[in-house]
Amino acid sequence: MANYTLNNDTIAALATPHGFGAIAVIRLSGKDAIAVTEKVFKTKTLKPKLLANKASHTAHFGIIAENDVIIDEVLVTIFKAPKTYTGEEIVEISCHGSVFIQQQILQLLYKHGARPAQAGEFTLRAFLNGKLDLSQAEAVADLIASNSATSHQVAMQHMRGGFSSKIAVLRENLLNFASLIELELDFSEEDVEFADRTDLKKLIHTILGIINKLVSSFDLGNVIKNGIPVAIVGKPNAGKSTLLNILLDDDRAIVSEIPGTTRDTIEDEIIIEGVLFRFIDTAGIRTTTDVIEQIGVNKAFEVIKKSAIIIYLFDTHELSLGDLELELSLIKEHIGTSQLMVVGNKIDFEVLADLKKEFESIQNITFISAKEKNNITELKQKLVSLFDTRTVNTTDTIVTNSRHVSSLNNAKLALEKVEEGLSTNIQSDFLALDIRYALEALGEITGQVTNDDLLGNIFSKFCIGK
Repeated sequence: MANYTLNNDTIAALATPHGFGAIAVIRLSGKDAIAVTEKVFKTKTLKPKLLANKASHTAHFGIIAENDVIIDEVLVTIFKAPKTYTGEEIVEISCHGSVFIQQQILQLLYKHGARPAQAGEFTLRAFLNGKLDLSQAEAVADLIASNSATSHQVAMQHMRGGFSSKIAVLRENLLNFASLIELELDFSEEDVEFADRTDLKKLIHTILGIINKLVSSFDLGNVIKNGIPVAIVGKPNAGKSTLLNILLDDDRAIVSEIPGTTRDTIEDEIIIEGVLFRFIDTAGIRTTTDVIEQIGVNKAFEVIKKSAIIIYLFDTHELSLGDLELELSLIKEHIGTSQLMVVGNKIDFEVLADLKKEFESIQNITFISAKEKNNITELKQKLVSLFDTRTVNTTDTIVTNSRHVSSLNNAKLALEKVEEGLSTNIQSDFLALDIRYALEALGEITGQVTNDDLLGNIFSKFCIGK
């Protein structure tokens, strides 16, 4: 799809995941989608089964066959333009999930006039036909990839146009003033002022406030979309890898009695009470002369800076209160705004009360035995309570896409120049230029301003059947 203009040919692709299953769905879209299907769709007596005169959004039972050779019994659902996902005629063929059957049907459709769909081409057609704007199209991909209740809710809000509507309002208000500024340029010789500068200042101030709020929401949006990053750090052999394996319920990390076994970061995901966490097991933090091991330590500090939650794990048999305080002071130099959880490992329940008393000055401390799986449930509950994205008000607009943030920042820079220009009484043509830049940046979000490279980058990340 080098040229991203609307093409009226008919495309076909598997809409369900590749591989065998109970059923599979093959989707067609285009002006001849129904006509192509009619060439291979037949009754039980192998007579052609006509669909063109059937009502939209109806399902029909029949047989897919070629030259009286039956391939499969199927259910064909037809959707007539313009009330379809793509805005074109759409047919969905539900067949048995045999890979052989899927390929046989697809090859028949290609033979009779369809062509293989490319990645994201169905959604691209929806965008080109005005059924979705660009941010809504991206939300479709986010919805497919959603892996928690909150990420699903945010994707749905974007797909239903919540974010697009907010951008549209900003752009419309700005466009009204842009038109007045442009009008001033047409009458520049007469020294007239159509755009009230005071009102424009107020508008720019309001828009910048909204943009700043949207940009600041990205940190939360990124967490919702990709999971909460949790770094497990501590001295070598504190039990970090054992804890990771217990949390994941899988032998993901190598466990050894030899200190410093983990020399690189190990990462995996798990959903705890509906919240997605990305756990990262880091190399042990310590002073070392081993060059390779030092690289691992440096990587651990890099992970700490990028994590929302830091679990500092220590061996209760090895560290005193004083030693722990020194270790935590080193960690706090790198954590920024991250939440810090202190976890004492390898506890002996006979002395648990004494441990709690000894370390009572340490905030947010939890005692566990990773090896014996003791108090792991309590640890998980604390993790959820520290950063429970389910409490997020998903009716608020939350930015989850880095492309959108980039465009918002570009709009912000342009509007700040407008704001500065207004305070210095800059000429109208310079104001107009910066307002145009802001309008263009906002238009890039929804696809009012676009190009083939941008579309190619977005839709190439979609699956073939979407």
